[in-house]
Amino acid sequence: MNELLVKDALKSFLKEDIGTGDLSAELVFGDEDRSEGVFLAKEEGVICGVGLIEKAYSLFEGEYSVTLCKKDGDAVKKGDIIARVEAKTKTMLSCERVVLNLMQLMSGIATLTRKYKQTLDDDTIRLCDTRKTHPGLRVFEKYAVRVGGGYNHRMALYDGVMLKDNHIAYAGSIEKAVALVKEKLGHMVKTEVETETSEQVQEAVKAGADVIMFDNRSPEEIKELVKLISKEKNIITEASGGIRLDTIATFKGCGVDYLSVGEITNGAKPLDISFNSTGALKPGSGGEYIAE
Repeated sequence: MNELLVKDALKSFLKEDIGTGDLSAELVFGDEDRSEGVFLAKEEGVICGVGLIEKAYSLFEGEYSVTLCKKDGDAVKKGDIIARVEAKTKTMLSCERVVLNLMQLMSGIATLTRKYKQTLDDDTIRLCDTRKTHPGLRVFEKYAVRVGGGYNHRMALYDGVMLKDNHIAYAGSIEKAVALVKEKLGHMVKTEVETETSEQVQEAVKAGADVIMFDNRSPEEIKELVKLISKEKNIITEASGGIRLDTIATFKGCGVDYLSVGEITNGAKPLDISFNSTGALKPGSGGEYIAE
């Protein structure tokens, strides 16, 4: 993740939560009070965002210690300790919710992405995300997709041209829209065209599209549409729409290079993670710790 973007976002999130001061922590604890705690997995999944703990603590005054017991991409089960921390009590309590919110969301996305990839079970197809992310959280969510084993589509509107149905309708045709783009676009940026019919696919090929997307097509339809694209033209193919966890296995072997799925970011359930004072924990079976 881009360090500058992450720190700026963390500052914004902490300002939103703390405002003019954390009344609960500041009225009970002084600057000299220090404590220890752990971040704890409360269900099975893929962990993501552990580096945010140290980054959040670094925005506050005072020394701190963060010992990571898990790294991004590790599988965790209920009761696993993700990280041990020691810092000013006020720092830990003021950071707790923002860090947990982000780690839970990112771990949920990484977990769902891995499930999608394992269910597809096709190394010839790359699973990627879309721009269906939560405002202000895209850098975190797209990183989580990569941790889960997926790939990123364009980050935003600025780093790739994607001509969808409305662009094409307003321009008059795929050929006209692509021509206008190619006339002004630099050679480092690809142009993708969304298609739904064999005629549109053929027009996109003729127009010189770099990437052709098959929108809301069944696996059987995709297999036929792929045949219209000559491998010699080095055109990347992508399918999107109607791809869910309960349907993605049917796309195995359909012939595209990428499957883009909005649900891996906008439909992921946050992974249950908690932060506990070591005093609120008791030894569990197998030498693990579990919340009381």
